[in-house]
Amino acid sequence: METGPLAVWLWNALIARKVPIICLDARHANGVLKMMPNKTDRHDARGLAQIVRTGWFKAVQIKSHAAYVNRALLTARETLVGMRVKLENEIRGLLKTFGVMFGKRVGGFKRRAEEIIREELSVAPELVPVFKALMQARRDILARIAALDGRIRATAKHHATVRLLMTAPGVGPITAMAVVAAFDDAARFRRSSSAGAYLGLTPKRYESGEVSRNGRVSKRGDRFTRKCLYEAANAIYCRKLGGSRLRNWAKAVAERTGPRKAKVALARKLAVTLHAMWRSGTPFQEAAMA
Repeated sequence: METGPLAVWLWNALIARKVPIICLDARHANGVLKMMPNKTDRHDARGLAQIVRTGWFKAVQIKSHAAYVNRALLTARETLVGMRVKLENEIRGLLKTFGVMFGKRVGGFKRRAEEIIREELSVAPELVPVFKALMQARRDILARIAALDGRIRATAKHHATVRLLMTAPGVGPITAMAVVAAFDDAARFRRSSSAGAYLGLTPKRYESGEVSRNGRVSKRGDRFTRKCLYEAANAIYCRKLGGSRLRNWAKAVAERTGPRKAKVALARKLAVTLHAMWRSGTPFQEAAMA
């Protein structure tokens, strides 16, 4: 079978019935199946069987049930955060149509919104119900985000690996849970250096004849976990959160390549460090960083 939306459910159902099953990377399978002139379910099944028979495939690891549950929790929160940002941008754009500039004021979004309703919308009272409805939707989303944040903190409190990874600078419960859900099993990588490539934080390589060059980072793998690691690297780089050796290393890279590439390199180094911490079961040690 190939990876797909129902791959996890189908894999677990077949394994429960003791049916031997191999899950293939859909990109690899597509590279072979697209050579067939006629695409049918029968031809696809025969093509997949031929791939397995020849051994030209990459098996995909299906993660544990707990990993998918934790990832669902993080994905739900990320979706709500995106909805909040989109709603706030919609409010700002709607007000600009009527000449009201939201701007940035001390006290946050809520205080500025109350000020607009009380003062600047007095000349257009028909807009007040619309604006209040959007603000109420924003309050509801914030309440749901706060509820999920509470569940994430509770999960992190009772998860030994998450607590271990949180000893690293810049790594909070969301980043630690994202890394644990992405890797699922520390033993899946023989070397911790493979963790950066798995998350798409290493440059692509192209060689052909006399041509040999490195490209941008591959951005393969878990996009959400890669984003969390970059935010953690940005926090280490820009703020004094501990990890002075990591920050100094990133600053030295920035002098050669620029701050943006230095943060990506720091995110990769952080992924490798977290995996090494997980495998050894030891908390972050500043003195151990090169």
